[in-house]
Amino acid sequence: MKYRFLGTTGMRVSEICMGCMTFERGYTPKITDDKTAFDMLDYYVDQGGNFFDMADNYPGVEELFGRWLKGRSDRDQFVIATKVRFYAGKEGPNDVGLSRKHIIQTVDNALKSTNAEYLDLYQMHCWDEITTPDETLSAFEDVIRAGKVRYLGASNFAGWHITKMVELAERKKYPKLQNCQTQYNLLNRTTEWEINPAAIDSKVSLTCWSPLGSGWLTGKYKRDEVPPTESRMARYISNMEEWQEVNKMGINTQIPHPQKIEEQASREKFAIKEEMDKRWAIVDAVRDVAANHQSTTCAQVALSWLLARKGVSASVVGFSSIHQLEENLKAIDLVLTPQEMKWLDFISDPGAPYPLDFFAKYGTNRR
Repeated sequence: MKYRFLGTTGMRVSEICMGCMTFERGYTPKITDDKTAFDMLDYYVDQGGNFFDMADNYPGVEELFGRWLKGRSDRDQFVIATKVRFYAGKEGPNDVGLSRKHIIQTVDNALKSTNAEYLDLYQMHCWDEITTPDETLSAFEDVIRAGKVRYLGASNFAGWHITKMVELAERKKYPKLQNCQTQYNLLNRTTEWEINPAAIDSKVSLTCWSPLGSGWLTGKYKRDEVPPTESRMARYISNMEEWQEVNKMGINTQIPHPQKIEEQASREKFAIKEEMDKRWAIVDAVRDVAANHQSTTCAQVALSWLLARKGVSASVVGFSSIHQLEENLKAIDLVLTPQEMKWLDFISDPGAPYPLDFFAKYGTNRR
């Protein structure tokens, strides 16, 4: 395993973070039993993994992790991260958001659920447009001073959210935002427009969720074949006709949770053929690069590309088997050639909207 520093801290995290959402008990029909989950968690640790990501609104995940952690004596070796923001079981008027009340209440619940004496990284799961950043940061300062949390993180923030939080913390001496978890993969690079530059400028590290694009970048899907029975898409697609309908839809309607065909009918008229062609071109390019390396999978190529991006500290990967975990961990040692990186960058380039395209063309025009 290899490790990188998180933000400006001295804490190192493994490059592959174990995304524990795989173990949830409510979003999908697939259930991971305790023994299977514990075996994967043990294997991950045995390979040097130390970084675990979860959230209070992933049904049953903190509790499952807590049952596993209770049987171990090496909690101090782990970087345990969870999130607060959304409804999680209770749906009272104050069971959501980033208010002082909700943060303090939820951190205590998380400590109890995970069987951890403290959380290494406590993440704001999404921006709260109601609660002032001042109230949120002051609450985080209190839970950090109380020893319940070590570092502050965020997830699903816009670039200006990151900048605002960092500037406010610096001005008022609140704890600094150290990490932002964002969706980032070869199929979705729009984070590079504003989020990545803001994080890099503020010395906030990036951890990346859905690094394999909900399975699209594993190479398991093909245009002219129904998704394999063990794949995520197979839960929603049962025949070729439905698969063809999916191929008329935007990629963001399938990440992170593929939706049923009938729920997407109204979106179909907005689908653009060029977008779908681009998606398959990216998948094909990943396959071609994988073929250049002996015994290398598409998933390893996609993860290697992501870990080479500036500002990235870790890739948050969910696993459904030890074999999958074993294979994906090999991405750490895969080094793509400059030519391969350039080709993947080119084929997956999403372009840039105004004013970013203007900056690229004219922003460096100084003599």
